[in-house]
Amino acid sequence: MTEPSYASIARDGLWSNNPGLVQLLGLCPLLATSNNLVNGLGLGLATMLALTASNVCVSLIRGIVRPEIRIPVFVLVIAAIVTVIELGMHAYLHELYAVLGIFIPLIVTNCNLIGRAEAFASKHSPGRALVDGLMMGGGFLLVLVVLGGLREVVGQGTLLAQAHMMFGEAARGWTVHLVDNYRGFLLAILPPGAFIGLGLIIALKNVVDARLQRRAQHVVVAQPVAAAS
Repeated sequence: MTEPSYASIARDGLWSNNPGLVQLLGLCPLLATSNNLVNGLGLGLATMLALTASNVCVSLIRGIVRPEIRIPVFVLVIAAIVTVIELGMHAYLHELYAVLGIFIPLIVTNCNLIGRAEAFASKHSPGRALVDGLMMGGGFLLVLVVLGGLREVVGQGTLLAQAHMMFGEAARGWTVHLVDNYRGFLLAILPPGAFIGLGLIIALKNVVDARLQRRAQHVVVAQPVAAAS
């Protein structure tokens, strides 16, 4: 099997096949925890770490796991990694862990992790599995951060509120108040606001993709004309 290039893996994870905008995987935690930037960043980093570590582990053991039991083995690997991440967050980021709650252990059930383990990591080298995990996890992280930041700005008029939950007491003064005496927009931080915000981000991506496609078509059409002249 021909190994994909690192550039194509990065492009797929961050844009062309982004799990949050194209595959639409892991939407439950994405929508539920993205009411501010810090929550989205915390869950996104935990998911990216779990995805990267599970990809590498699956790639390393792919030659010794029988095809008949590969899915249960993959689930066990992912569950072990997520448990380590959960215990680490419980110990060192307890406030953030308490806010994210059940969505940390539920990373085990994220379809993106088992999907990448089956579709990519089990078929490619550890190096490419590592990059795929980083890029797919990074794409999911970017969606969480953008959506969380958008909802926090519209809903509360701030950015980086409660940053101390992730970065310690020194980050209590990091909160940026974008609008003085802002009364807030409750819809943005409620569940319907998550759907609306994600829909707007997906629509923006589709507009960008359509413009890039039209530009590429114009270039293809212009090349034969230039050659003929």
